[in-house]
Amino acid sequence: MIFRSRNTAALLALAALLTLILMSGLGYQLSRYAGEPVRSDVIIVLGGDDGLRVTTGGNLYAGGYAPHVLLTGIDKRYYTPGRPNWRERRMMDAGVPDSMIHIDTVSESSWDEAVNALERMENNNWQNALVISDPPHMLRLHNTWSKAFEGSSKRFVLVATAPEWWNPWLWWNNPTSSRFVISEVQKNLYYSLRYY
Repeated sequence: MIFRSRNTAALLALAALLTLILMSGLGYQLSRYAGEPVRSDVIIVLGGDDGLRVTTGGNLYAGGYAPHVLLTGIDKRYYTPGRPNWRERRMMDAGVPDSMIHIDTVSESSWDEAVNALERMENNNWQNALVISDPPHMLRLHNTWSKAFEGSSKRFVLVATAPEWWNPWLWWNNPTSSRFVISEVQKNLYYSLRYY
């Protein structure tokens, strides 16, 4: 009886350790495809932004990484050309000329953003893009953009923002990162079934 209790306790401890390793590794897996910015033709700031993506894009522009900025995820129902929305104004405040800011009002998903960005890159003869989003998005974006760009000569580098709430190894300690990770796990499963 004591032998079984020890075996059961050892198995439970092992299961708890494996769960902890998997849980902590999940944040790393979701964010590991973030790269370092390189000189490019366009900075693509993805939608769903609370301001940090735009700030990161503006900083990259100010650092001379690309002459053009493409803002995606702008709802066409609320967009009026010639009347800059808050994201455009933030870019202009960062020094981006209005003529270098391009708007995507047709994308409704991450897949749409990748496909439409590729088309925009082809139409403007842009070869390389920096794609800006938050760290937990990186795995899904890597898979999505890689699939959308398959067979194309165009290239992209994923650049992650640096939110205060993100720690890839302790993501469950923060309510924002916990929600993000759970949402991204679900979205990765959905995207793998639908697009890849």
